[in-house]
Amino acid sequence: MRFSTRTAWETTETELARALQERKRSGLPLFDLTASNPTRCGFAYDAESILAPLCVPGALDYEPDPRGMLAARSAVCRYYRDHEAMVGPEQVFLTTSTSEAYSFVFRLLCDPGDEILIAQPSYPLFDFLATLDHVRLVPYPLFYDHGWHLDLEGLRRGVTPRTRAIVVVHPNNPTGHFTKLHERKALEELCSVHGLALIVDEVFLDYPLTEVSVQSFAAGSHSVLTFVLSGMSKIAGLPQMKAAWIAAFGPEAELTQALSRLEVIADTFLSMNAPVQCALPVWIEHRQNIQQQIFKRTAANLQTLDALLSAQSMVDRLHAEGGWYAVLRIPALREGEDLAVELVREHGVSLHPGSFFGFPGNGHLVVSLLPEEKEFRSGIERVLDVVRLV
Repeated sequence: MRFSTRTAWETTETELARALQERKRSGLPLFDLTASNPTRCGFAYDAESILAPLCVPGALDYEPDPRGMLAARSAVCRYYRDHEAMVGPEQVFLTTSTSEAYSFVFRLLCDPGDEILIAQPSYPLFDFLATLDHVRLVPYPLFYDHGWHLDLEGLRRGVTPRTRAIVVVHPNNPTGHFTKLHERKALEELCSVHGLALIVDEVFLDYPLTEVSVQSFAAGSHSVLTFVLSGMSKIAGLPQMKAAWIAAFGPEAELTQALSRLEVIADTFLSMNAPVQCALPVWIEHRQNIQQQIFKRTAANLQTLDALLSAQSMVDRLHAEGGWYAVLRIPALREGEDLAVELVREHGVSLHPGSFFGFPGNGHLVVSLLPEEKEFRSGIERVLDVVRLV
């Protein structure tokens, strides 16, 4: 039997994955500092208000609108209005996830073998999406100098005749870097010169960690074709509901053509189910409940982390402006994955080596700020004890 080369992935279990499975089977405690699923992190969900709108009579009616039900798209527009952005429902396409949204936009913009520029460090999911859509990812660097910055010259060098778009994660996962207004202007100028589109992932937009000025890419003049992606997974802490969207912007002629082509792609899949579309306006309206709990948790864990780090000199935290993660800088004396394996097997702590996100070298660890506060403190204390001995 011959299978597609798109699915010829290396699926051999890593040493870290084996260590995690062994630890879980042993029944020994595990302090999980990779936890990113809010439904498993001890937050209080209002089950009645979340589930009730799934049971409305309209959920039994099949309305195959390629862009999604008007009421649901209008709710997305109201969300952007809260971010001082005017979005019309005709600019919105509902998808089951931001992963699907990426796939739709990749197919819209790229022929097989075309290139997309994407920041590094970044979440590794993009590699799989690009392979499935026959797109080649070309990394451009973020660099750290008293905070994270786009390497604009490195970005320019990455553009080739096959480049079709630049992906920006705003704020970046896991660095927490919000794209600044001057960086956005430079990105738009670069896209204009080379005829590129911007694809902007804003799933963590609502979670600043500092008092940085934040603006959605949905706001502004939109001098180039721009696709803003987001969804309920982060906005309302509901990853299980599979609800996301694309909001498209740009010069009128290009935008009109993009919307027309996106409609055909969306019509081919008609992916979001009716009950979720009926519930979407309610979930968006009540998002503050879970957001406030997450704000409180991430702020408390960040405060704990900084207090523990201040009592030693081997590990420091890189500045983050938003999101759910913290990046630790450690002595680069061991392979990051080897250290992560030891932490699981010998000390019962799970975290991400920096290489998981594309950090160069061995000097970084990435931890989630979502775990319950007692678990987070215990896990970090064990990590610092181990690093002192490295």
